[in-house]
Amino acid sequence: MLRRIRTVTCVTAVTLASILAFGVGARKTVALTVDGKTTTVTTYAMSVDRLLQEQQVKVKTHDLVESTSNGTLQNHSVVTVRSAYQTTITIDGQEVPFWTVATSADQLLGFFEENEAEASKITVNIDNVYNKLTGGMVINQSGPVTVIADGKSSVAPNGKLPAASILDSKGIILNKEDRVSVEKDNGETILRVQRVTHDEQTRTKIVPHGTQTIIDASLQPGETVVRQEGEDGEIQQTYDVTYVDGVEESEKLINEVTTKIAIDQIIAVGPEKTESSDSDDSDNGQADSGSNDDDSDKSDKKDKSDDKDSDSTDKKNDSSNKDDSSKKNDSTSTPTTEPTQTQTPTPTPTQTQTQQSQTQQTTNASSGCRLYHPSAAQAQTYAAGAAAQYGWTGQNWTDLVKLWNRESSWMWSAENASSGAYGIPQSLPGSKMAAFGANWRDDAAVQIDWGLNYIAQRYGNPTKAWEHSEQHGWY
Repeated sequence: MLRRIRTVTCVTAVTLASILAFGVGARKTVALTVDGKTTTVTTYAMSVDRLLQEQQVKVKTHDLVESTSNGTLQNHSVVTVRSAYQTTITIDGQEVPFWTVATSADQLLGFFEENEAEASKITVNIDNVYNKLTGGMVINQSGPVTVIADGKSSVAPNGKLPAASILDSKGIILNKEDRVSVEKDNGETILRVQRVTHDEQTRTKIVPHGTQTIIDASLQPGETVVRQEGEDGEIQQTYDVTYVDGVEESEKLINEVTTKIAIDQIIAVGPEKTESSDSDDSDNGQADSGSNDDDSDKSDKKDKSDDKDSDSTDKKNDSSNKDDSSKKNDSTSTPTTEPTQTQTPTPTPTQTQTQQSQTQQTTNASSGCRLYHPSAAQAQTYAAGAAAQYGWTGQNWTDLVKLWNRESSWMWSAENASSGAYGIPQSLPGSKMAAFGANWRDDAAVQIDWGLNYIAQRYGNPTKAWEHSEQHGWY
């Protein structure tokens, strides 16, 4: 009995020691930094995702989460969360909404300078994040800022101030629609204000008159008569014209009124000659000559059928009168006696509706897209800034370019006929990218954002993804 008690006691002690050792080993001390604020936490979580859930840190789609131990957690790991917000950049003249974690406008511009691309330089339009900038986001982390507004240029020595503070120090007051942007020029950070004004302009649009052709049985074949002179119409249109720093940028039609209705020109033409009429004329000519017995016989037969011909002629005239209405738009008759001016036909309602429908389809397709159907150079420019936010510069950027050159040649519409993989990163299936945007088929920004996130989660960086692609032919 004592032996049994000692055995149970030993087993219990070993079990408790194992549990205690496991507990001590599983407990970790982790440094968690969220938007620049660092706290030290103790956790038993085995993964970064679990840690963030425990700490009630909500991570949105475009937020960046980094860990010194990748997705798993180890003792003394460092986990960093940076919240993303949306600004607007200009790529080759095209404005593109861009999610960023930059802490200053200067840093955001620096992301694009880290990875050179074929497209032109980037401008950051900060209108839509102006409140965030006012709340503490600086323009330049170190150094002065050149301020350009109202045709004047001056230097603000303290670039660490928010945009609002810098503009206030210069006595620059923004109107509701004025545009504020930041750009770099040969290492100089420029804070630019563009004044937006509007003006209403009224213009008269000429509506060309049309031409109608009608058949008039009272006229001789080939004869034409102008029954009604044509007259052009007029529409008074009002436009809202937008000026940026005094230069016209765009205009929008806001109202139109028809002040004069267009009147069609009406041309009447005689009916065409019929075969029966030609035959009658030929027979009559031969009968008059009296030089052929057969002709005489035909003449006799013709005389006997005069009554029938007369009836037929009457019916033909009735039929001709009935046909007048159906031939009003017949344009096959060419006037021979009076020249008429050829009018350019105005678009029919059906043609106009078709054109509007085609325009509407294009508008609907691009609606909601941030980077709609870009060139390969534009796509790479966007990706350069997005990748730099992950810290992927130098060799990582070079390998990313090679990877997606192999996968899609950086074409937004690239699709693998056999597997169905789609887009610049060749997502399989393409619908996976919907987590970053519903317009994943047409929006290269959605494709690139998803592709970078996929590489970060699966491989850690583009260089490792490229190595996998080299070894296996896919990533």
